[in-house]
Amino acid sequence: MRNLRRFFEKAFGRITITVIFMLLQLFWLLFLVFKLQDYYIYASSVVSALAVIMAVFVANKRDNPAYRMGWIMLILIVPVLGVLLYAMFGHSSITKRARKKYEVNEKLFGTFFEDDTRVIEEVRQCDRQVGNICRYISQISGYPIYRNEDLAYHKMGEEGLECLKEELKKAKEFIFMEYFIVEADGKTFGEIADILEAKVKEGVEVRFLYDDIGSVAYFDKKDLKRLQARGINVRRFNPMRSIAVAFMNNRDHRKISVIDGKVGFTGGYNLADEYANIEHPFGVWKDTGIVVRGRAVDSFTAMFLAMWNSAGKKDKSFDRYFKRCKMTEPGHADGYIQPYSDTPLDHERVGEDVYLNIIKTACDYVYIYTPYLIIDNEMMSELCLAAKSGVDVRIVTPGIPDKKIIYLLTQSYYSQLMDAGVKIYQYTPGFVHAKVFVSDDEIATVGTINLDFRSLYLHFECGAFMYKCKAIHNIKKDFTDTFSECNEVTQEFVKNRNIFVRGFQVMLRLFAPLM
Repeated sequence: MRNLRRFFEKAFGRITITVIFMLLQLFWLLFLVFKLQDYYIYASSVVSALAVIMAVFVANKRDNPAYRMGWIMLILIVPVLGVLLYAMFGHSSITKRARKKYEVNEKLFGTFFEDDTRVIEEVRQCDRQVGNICRYISQISGYPIYRNEDLAYHKMGEEGLECLKEELKKAKEFIFMEYFIVEADGKTFGEIADILEAKVKEGVEVRFLYDDIGSVAYFDKKDLKRLQARGINVRRFNPMRSIAVAFMNNRDHRKISVIDGKVGFTGGYNLADEYANIEHPFGVWKDTGIVVRGRAVDSFTAMFLAMWNSAGKKDKSFDRYFKRCKMTEPGHADGYIQPYSDTPLDHERVGEDVYLNIIKTACDYVYIYTPYLIIDNEMMSELCLAAKSGVDVRIVTPGIPDKKIIYLLTQSYYSQLMDAGVKIYQYTPGFVHAKVFVSDDEIATVGTINLDFRSLYLHFECGAFMYKCKAIHNIKKDFTDTFSECNEVTQEFVKNRNIFVRGFQVMLRLFAPLM
């Protein structure tokens, strides 16, 4: 009830006004088109020709084929609406100014990284395929691989958030925080905000970046001003606008905290009470994350600063934020870790490619946590091929949905996966929000990237690839413990569903890439 009241208080005004303006734009364009009905033959011919041209244009883009096909179908089935919607929301094209600012920043921070050629070669000597994954991440994402001294895995959001609060209290020089959802009135963020204010008074530099649409139901301009009044430097990423533009589709879905350049956090949990299981709108909230100590934190520092400087005035100097720790000597490291980011600015899908490579290199097993399972043909093929090859492939999805339509769409993929031997588990206590892959007791990745088209193609995301780290054993144990709390899905479950539900799922699949 409190969540519902807070939603209407904070979001109703902004969302309503924005939606009204966007609908007015859409209706105005539709009115202009249908006003031409007096010249029906000519108008229909022009619209049809425009739809065909737009469909050809979309077909020749470098986007994922499934994503393109969804838009092509919409454009050709309902030409007027399809063309208008694609013009407004259909592509991930970012304004040249925003693109240039972000790309310049990311390239700049690469100068602070150590050459990782030798470390990659160390990994290649252990496993050439894993070494190739690391080289791909290094070359395409731009973030190096590190020998890691200290890496811990948190199997629940409340564990990670408690650890985060303790580390924030130890800050001496600077704190950087970047989150998709921030619940200003919640207990979780209230405690963190109090810590940040205390740190500001101690002379610690505090920067806080949040996604405006992700937090629209819980964080408004008044909350922003209140934080600023407490001495916290706050910026919004890509503020919600009433003008329908494609850039509104690109959200900052990352979750990053950096303390003094020595401790870094990432994972699935946001700064809201359900992530800490203080509130239970969808049962038990299962989320995960990692805390990293050592040179690898430089990568998370760079990710934050690249986004921060693209969202406002640019810093003049960055030197003091990097190289806060010494590189670990060979033979003294707890495996290897490689943070990485994924952006909609290029044609590289780093997040999906890391996932695909983990599946391809698996020999014994691949275990996966994902809140949403809306996958393209390539991901479906790799999962099925791995299972058919004898790899134990298991996917854990929610037992209680946060979005019922997306939940039905997720379940529509079960049958084909299970036919190939993939095992699907639904987390009966509640909702799984974690984004984790683990394979063969040696490889894992933890981050913010869902198995859906929005995360893989439209959002700014991040993760950490791990090899031979002790924390990987904790990740595997978390999975084995979680399986016992799940119901394994059977073909009978799929076949016994209401015929109308199954028909609706078939329709949803047609436009899955657009969701």
